[in-house]
Amino acid sequence: MEWMGVVVRFIVSALVLMLVGFLVPGFRTMSFWHALLAAVVIALIGWVIETTLGKRVSPYSRGIVGFLVSAIVIWAAQFVVPGMSVTVFGALLAALVIGIIDLFVPTVVR
Repeated sequence: MEWMGVVVRFIVSALVLMLVGFLVPGFRTMSFWHALLAAVVIALIGWVIETTLGKRVSPYSRGIVGFLVSAIVIWAAQFVVPGMSVTVFGALLAALVIGIIDLFVPTVVR
C-alpha cells in the first residue's frame, strides 16, 4: 500500500498547487492534470537537488536556504510543465504559501 500513499501525496500536492495558483499573483492557475504534472516535476527536481547537493539544501529543509531552493524549483518547473507560468516574485510567494499550507497539510511523510 506504499504506492497508494505516494499517489495520495501527489494528488494533495496538485490540489495545493491549484490553490496557490488561485491565491498567488504571478502564478497562473492550472488544470488538475497540469498541476499533477507540476507536482511530479517539482518532486523530481527536488530529488535531483537533494541527491546532488545533500539534504541541507533540500527544498524540504527548513530555513531560508530551503525556502529559496523551493522558489527556484517552482520557477524552474514552468519550463517543463505546459500551462504553468510563474514569475520570480510569484515563485517566492508560492514557496511561502506552500510552506504555510505544508504546516497544516503535509505532503511528505516525515
